[in-house]
Amino acid sequence: MYDQDGSSSMVETNGARVDEMTKEEEELSSFTPKSPISKPYIPDELNDPTVYPEVLAAFEDAQAKYIAKLCRRTALFTSQYRRVDAPSCLFHHEHLHHIREPAKKAVLRAAKSIIRLSSSVGAYPLTNCCGLWIEWDKESKTGTILTTAHLIRSKHPTENHWEGRDEYDIKANVTVHLRDGTTAEGHYLYHQEHYDLAFFKVRVVEPVQLPSFNGSVHCGQDVFRLGRDQSMDLRITHGRVEYWNPASIERYHYMYFLHEHDDCLCDDDGGTVIDLDGKVVGLINNHLSASFVPSSILDNCVDLWRNFGCIPRLHLGMKFDSIRLLDPINVERMWRMHNIEEGLIVEKVSKESHAEKLGIFFGDIIECFNGEHIYTTIELENMLLADCKDHFNQGKKLNAKIDVSIQVFHTDERVRRTINLNVEVSDHGEVIRESKHHSVVDFVVNLKYHISPLL
Repeated sequence: MYDQDGSSSMVETNGARVDEMTKEEEELSSFTPKSPISKPYIPDELNDPTVYPEVLAAFEDAQAKYIAKLCRRTALFTSQYRRVDAPSCLFHHEHLHHIREPAKKAVLRAAKSIIRLSSSVGAYPLTNCCGLWIEWDKESKTGTILTTAHLIRSKHPTENHWEGRDEYDIKANVTVHLRDGTTAEGHYLYHQEHYDLAFFKVRVVEPVQLPSFNGSVHCGQDVFRLGRDQSMDLRITHGRVEYWNPASIERYHYMYFLHEHDDCLCDDDGGTVIDLDGKVVGLINNHLSASFVPSSILDNCVDLWRNFGCIPRLHLGMKFDSIRLLDPINVERMWRMHNIEEGLIVEKVSKESHAEKLGIFFGDIIECFNGEHIYTTIELENMLLADCKDHFNQGKKLNAKIDVSIQVFHTDERVRRTINLNVEVSDHGEVIRESKHHSVVDFVVNLKYHISPLL
């Protein structure tokens, strides 16, 4: 910008240039050029140590200095000898050539928010995880980290998360490994067992890089998993997003990561899944498979924690599969035979739950929740979190009971009902209790009792 006569801005511009030139001159005056690195040698006519011992001594001294200089230079971070032995997928995978340049930019942008954490209880190490910055407070010089609760999980007796038998040690020692090679103590803030998320704060003098989030992620999308190994080097794995019905022992709020078989998934639990713009679309939460929590659920969880200090969720007492995620042959058969092509199939009902008392059985279909059609379990999870937010905004608390209106299609009776399901608001991991079946002996005794009059 210039004034009408052009003088004022020109003075400011010239002043800035003078300052820059002065700074450059000061830097140049403090810089002492080093002598070039030249390999010493002895001319042929002097290469006789018995005749010219002083030449040999001078050569050996020059050779030692040459090797010392060479070692110093090869130890620099720019040296080819300091580069990784196993290049990343963005360096050597030919099938990524068409996205390599934007992907490199995306990865390097997103990597600035990823750190590494380690935990221990006394002298016993627990695990290593990754995490990402989600907040930084300028006044207190503290940052907030989001990671997986696996970081403080002290007992994991079964792979079935629905049994609720994992234990977490909130007093575990947590060390935050910063990207400049320093470490800091991580202070526990909160963890949520159902989603396996944890929050820690750490004192950081310098501002941290916060990530950008993309709330939309879809099947087939090119994404990258990012983590850090024990040397703080970046771990990069390319893959595509997949969404299928989970195994019976898995929670149903995950999406999945399909990748090349020669890519090793390691050192990235608690790290991020990013898109080609470098935006976070999920948090890695390794269980049995390459699973991650999608960003839509992360966003709701972080928002609830920031506003209410916890992440509440409605416990429905049921597990589901999505009809939409079944094989199209099965979906078409349901539509052709029963005129049903959307909804959530009940896979299990928790013993003595309100759902069981209402007569809901596995194989029934939940078509609507609170009047809304729900097509996938991730949609369901986001609805449960949104209902909890409304619940808390009304001044209500955890461990309360609320009614959820559901439309059920009972597949055995071919009957459709709308009923109120009374559920608990909780921030614990939901437990699905197995119904204990009668033993074979009981079955035989009952059978004899019923048929004895006919004998």
